[in-house]
Amino acid sequence: MLEWIILILIGLVAGTVGSLVGLGGGIITVPALLLVASLFPGYSHITPPVAVGTSLVLVIITALASTISYTKKKRIDYSSAWSFFLASGPGAIVGAYLISYFQPRPFYIAFGLVMILVATVMQFREHLKPKSVKWDVKREFTDPKGNSYRYGYHRPTAWIGSFVIGALSGLFGIGGGSLLVPMMVLLFQFPAHVATATSMFVIFLSSILGSATHLIQGNIDWMAVLLIAPGAWFGGQLGAWISERMSSHALLIGLRIAILVVAVRMILEGVG
Repeated sequence: MLEWIILILIGLVAGTVGSLVGLGGGIITVPALLLVASLFPGYSHITPPVAVGTSLVLVIITALASTISYTKKKRIDYSSAWSFFLASGPGAIVGAYLISYFQPRPFYIAFGLVMILVATVMQFREHLKPKSVKWDVKREFTDPKGNSYRYGYHRPTAWIGSFVIGALSGLFGIGGGSLLVPMMVLLFQFPAHVATATSMFVIFLSSILGSATHLIQGNIDWMAVLLIAPGAWFGGQLGAWISERMSSHALLIGLRIAILVVAVRMILEGVG
């Protein structure tokens, strides 16, 4: 019973944090599931591949909730999203297959390094200046308030970046939004709110392919999904409510520290 309560709380925390700062909950769910596996014998079957596959199913749920919300607000650039998905989808499949070649210790080290990368991007993305990349696709987007935005992207650059991000998503069970949004904003000058909404739709699509690949390999714990999903869904709503009522600056600092602490723990677990 205690394990069930912990899994529900994991979903609540992952959903809340993911909604607050635009992260996929996987960066919290995967380490938490591995911790549960080490503490409770009944969950010792949750190996890194199972934790990743289970997390990716939950990413589908949270990304779907966000996509529905952003669709109502008409913030998603579907044309660009489908183009990015042409690369991120296959990347997610490749990443999901690659995890079968990882032993637990190298996985812990690699996941810890990815967490450090995410924390670093979170820290510096607001201070980085957009780079000039020649566009071969030009886009114009008008939001419901009548504001028009001009931006675009370079197909090969977008596809390479999307493939790598998709592969990381399939391999580590993270949504990839923490890397996809900066790419869209810094390289292609997407408006931030359009990039966030569009990336969630891309993540939703690529996570379906990644999850299907993990399903074929038997890497999903459906009981954990059923217990974590309600908390993740409610946490997503709670995070949106909190973000409208308080500054996220202090929360972001705390989250970066927490990510770094967990990252170091996972690396030490892999090395030791």
